[in-house]
Amino acid sequence: MSTDSTEPTDSAGHRAADDDAVRAATVQRLERAMGELGTAAVARMENRLSWFRRMSAEDRSWVGLVAQSGVAAFVEWFKSPERGRPAIAVEVFGTAPRELTRSVSLQQTVDMVRVVIDVVESQVDDLAAPGGEQQLREAVLQYTREVAFSSAKVYARAAEARGAWDARLEALVVDALLHGDREEGLQTWGSALGWSRTPVMALAGSLGEQDSESTLEDLRSAARRAGHDVLAGVQGERVIAVIGISEKLSGDAAVLTASEPLAGLFGPGPVVVGPAVSDLRVANRSVRAAVSGLRAAVAWPDAPRPVRAEDLLPERSLEGDTAARRQLVEEVYLPLRNAGSPLLDTLSVYLEHASSLESTARMLFVHANTVRYRLSRIAELTGHAPGDGRGSFVLRIAITLGRLSERRE
Repeated sequence: MSTDSTEPTDSAGHRAADDDAVRAATVQRLERAMGELGTAAVARMENRLSWFRRMSAEDRSWVGLVAQSGVAAFVEWFKSPERGRPAIAVEVFGTAPRELTRSVSLQQTVDMVRVVIDVVESQVDDLAAPGGEQQLREAVLQYTREVAFSSAKVYARAAEARGAWDARLEALVVDALLHGDREEGLQTWGSALGWSRTPVMALAGSLGEQDSESTLEDLRSAARRAGHDVLAGVQGERVIAVIGISEKLSGDAAVLTASEPLAGLFGPGPVVVGPAVSDLRVANRSVRAAVSGLRAAVAWPDAPRPVRAEDLLPERSLEGDTAARRQLVEEVYLPLRNAGSPLLDTLSVYLEHASSLESTARMLFVHANTVRYRLSRIAELTGHAPGDGRGSFVLRIAITLGRLSERRE
């Protein structure tokens, strides 16, 4: 009776010993074939994966090293099943530099793993010792699952770290643009953030009661969906976004066309659009104009939203913006002065007499039609109509600033 009770135990022990012997024999075969498996995996990647063929030689060598490490780590784990779950992240992905996660996407990593596994599975009958085929297939299946899970974790950690780094670098770029320093590094920093589009413009608005992180994320998402590059940051109560305008938009209307869908994502109050500039290195001009316009926009309660910084030149000038004063003088006053005294004199009298054609004609001893012609010429030269309320305000400020600047000179 005691003999019968020990037979199952002895049988199980014999099976375990046989399994261990088969496993040991399979391990020996795997160790002899490791180099060939790695080489075969890389060759199959070259044949199957178009993205692998387009990679640089350096990146291809790193991917090949990861494949070789994956095979070696599998053999080591298969040799000692008592170790439990394999340490994929360290043994496989730890061989490659962190920057490789930028060159190879998670989907491409999954494709690469499939190729390596296909190479091993296609040779199971040759690699496994007699009777060990099923044992090796099950091990390959389990290892494949572990590699898939570890790949996702590696990329999740890389994305989290890259997101934190990108956010810090983005804030640094916005701060540098606002304060006008470190221009020589802006293009490099922008490239690190994937910046490529031109021209460039800036948007400035208030944060209000909105959550800063949610506001920035909404701005980034909306801009990228529209095909723009974007850098965004919060400076005190201000939200500043720098936009690389999509190539789908062109012409003078591109700035407002790009900014209008984004304006609603800012807090309450005005949203000011800086002028388009050639590239990121000189984007501080657009940022400064937008921020200056945001400070001055309170003086024009009926301004459109968004409003161009150039349309706020009078308010910015009164607020002390020297660049706005210079722009008004150069773009409005000097063309009038250079066109001859009749235009400047006519405008001055017209503004002083409450925009009355008849009064202006009497004061200048000319026909009313002559006044009309001169006013139309003024509108052509400056872009501002003297008979329009907003236009007359801009022209009055420009003339005042121009005369003051000539007096100083």
